Amino acid sequence: MISKDSRIYIAGHRGMVGSAVWDLLLANGYSNLLGRNSQDIDLKNQLETEYFFASEKPIVVIDAAAKVGGIMANKDHPYQFLMENMRIQNNLIEYALENDCKKFIFLGSSCIYPKLSPQPIKESYLLSSQLESTNEGYALAKITGVKACEYIRRQFGKDYNSLMPTNLYGPKDNFDSETSHVLPAMLTKFHQAKMNDHENVTLWGTGFPKREFLHVDDLAKAVLFALENKLPENLYNIGTGEEISISDLALMIQEIVGHKGQILWDSQKPDGTPRKLLDVSKMTALGWSAKIKLKDGIKSTYQWYLENSYNLKQVKINT
Repeated sequence: MISKDSRIYIAGHRGMVGSAVWDLLLANGYSNLLGRNSQDIDLKNQLETEYFFASEKPIVVIDAAAKVGGIMANKDHPYQFLMENMRIQNNLIEYALENDCKKFIFLGSSCIYPKLSPQPIKESYLLSSQLESTNEGYALAKITGVKACEYIRRQFGKDYNSLMPTNLYGPKDNFDSETSHVLPAMLTKFHQAKMNDHENVTLWGTGFPKREFLHVDDLAKAVLFALENKLPENLYNIGTGEEISISDLALMIQEIVGHKGQILWDSQKPDGTPRKLLDVSKMTALGWSAKIKLKDGIKSTYQWYLENSYNLKQVKINT
C-alpha cells in the first residue's frame, strides 16, 4: 500500500514533467520524495543505477527521465534518441523490478502510435502500422518501455503502468527555437520577432497538421491519479481529447505574445504526422480528465517564459 511517507523516486525531477510531478506530490502531502541530479547519478550507467536502487530502496518509481527534442533534433540524431532513452528506461525498469518496487509509472509519448492511425488514437492501435519516420528512434525506445512494463505486469503481477501523454507544454519547457517542440518554439520565435520590431515569422511546414496539447500540470495530476489508484491495465492515453491546427495554434500564440508581423510558412520543411488526437476515454472513465484550457495554459506558460527562462522584463500579456 502506498502511503504519504512511502519512498517515491522521481527520475528526471528537475525537468518539465518531473518538477511538475514533484511539486504536486509535495502539495498533496507526500513527504519522502527522492530526486537525483544527473551529476549524482547517470541513469544510462547500469552500475550507478543499480547502486542507487540497492541503497535507497524506493517503493515507487515515476520515470520522467528522457532525452527529448523537436522534429529536427529527432531527425538528425535518431541513434542517440533510441539508445539513450533505452539505456535510461531499461536500467530504471530492471532495477525497480530487482529491488521489489511496488509501483512503477512509465511516462512516454503519443508518438509511439503509427503515423496514419485512425483518429482518435486508441491504445489498441499500438504497433498496428508504420511509425512517423522523423521521430522513429524515440518512439521505438518508448515502445520497448511500454512493452517491458506490460510483460512485468503479466509475468510478475506488479503494479506497473504506462501513461502516454500527447504534446506537452508548460513551465520549464525547452524554449530553444531550433531544438524544442512546436509550441515552445513558436513562443520563442514570436517573442523574438516582437522584440525585433515585429519582424515576420517563418514557421515549418504547411500549418495544416492538427495537434493536441496538454499542460504539464494536467499530466502531473494524471500521475498522481495513477499513484493513488490501482489501474486495471498497463497502457493509458493522457490528453485533452481536443485538437487544433498548427496554423490556428500559430495565430493563438501570435495574439498572446502581441506580435504584429506576418506569419510565413516554409512548406519545404516536414509537417510530421497529419493528425495525432488521442482517445482518452479509458482514463476519463476511471475518473481523470484534463482541466486547463489551451489558451489559458499558453498565457501562463508565456508569462513563465518572460519571468524565468530568459530573465526578461515582465510585460503584460494580451487578453
